Amino acid sequence: MEGEFGSFIKVWTSLFVCIFYCYSIGKIVPKGTTRLVCALPVVCLFFYLPLNFSSIHLGGGTSFFISWLGSFKLLLFAFGKGPLASDPSISTGRFLAIACLPIEIQENPSPSTSHLNGQNPKNPPQNPQIETNPSPKNTIHIVIKGFLLAILIGVLNYSQQIHPKLILVLHCLYIYLLLETQLIIVAALAWGLLGLDLKPHFNEPYLSTSLQNFWGRRWNLVVTSILRQSVYEPTLNFSTCVIGRRWASLPAVFASFLVSGLMHELIYYYMGRVRPTWEVTWFFVLHGFCLMVEIVLKKALKGGCRLPRVISVVLTVGFVVATCFWLFFPQFLRCKADVRMLQEYRAFVVFLKNAVGLFLY
Repeated sequence: MEGEFGSFIKVWTSLFVCIFYCYSIGKIVPKGTTRLVCALPVVCLFFYLPLNFSSIHLGGGTSFFISWLGSFKLLLFAFGKGPLASDPSISTGRFLAIACLPIEIQENPSPSTSHLNGQNPKNPPQNPQIETNPSPKNTIHIVIKGFLLAILIGVLNYSQQIHPKLILVLHCLYIYLLLETQLIIVAALAWGLLGLDLKPHFNEPYLSTSLQNFWGRRWNLVVTSILRQSVYEPTLNFSTCVIGRRWASLPAVFASFLVSGLMHELIYYYMGRVRPTWEVTWFFVLHGFCLMVEIVLKKALKGGCRLPRVISVVLTVGFVVATCFWLFFPQFLRCKADVRMLQEYRAFVVFLKNAVGLFLY
């Protein structure tokens, strides 16, 4: 554990130096190819840094924060796009936070309402978003989900006595609660230290009424935003020139899911250091294809023949969970990631007890 924390300090010190370098070149190098050439060494380094960790949590978290989101943000920044380029007068602290953390600033937040899109409460949006910034209601949600995560970790310690199918269901809940809890903590730190008004990461994905609703408006919205700017929009513009605007969204959607699958495959490699089996990529390819079919059907039906909301939720969430069982989790379980994560929790608890005992002594 001590060695991992030493690697953590080295990696994130190197990271801060690299981000400050990118912030500096943004002030003196014009956007375009020249800035891209200057930023590429940093992007390559971002893909190397997670290899310094042997733990699931530090390696997986760093690869998600840096190798995926951080590198994509820098590539967008090289061409004057994305969250790092949205404010020319951005401070060094904000640049560092946005580049290193999975957060996105909420532009022009409304001070008088909890609706993050600034609409009048009398006319709420079709898919209202939850708040990320601390509030009494949101704090209760965080506490409840943190409590459920702690219970779930305790239950998973007895996984040998639980049916394998139920274990897969528990892992679905575990991944969701762990990811949302970690991202909310990161967002709360950014809000507390820098006063940033942030967009939410999740919007009750268990209430999704379609795959389009799940992936576009409810699940990991910061990743969705980055993929939209870095993959979807460029592919959409190219496809529009080739096949026309009506169907250009189809290859754009598929390209976004393919890139997402490859990046998840990379994160799995960082966590397990085993040769990819491409099951995770096929999971996202399948969802991309199904989402394309959904878009075509919606265009053909023109909004007619809608299923009742309850049925839509059951079918959508059921499909996501079933395909997770089939393609997403096998590679995760094959490299014993679940066992290693629980071992790391125990080691962390022991480390904290020793540290507290040493401090009190």
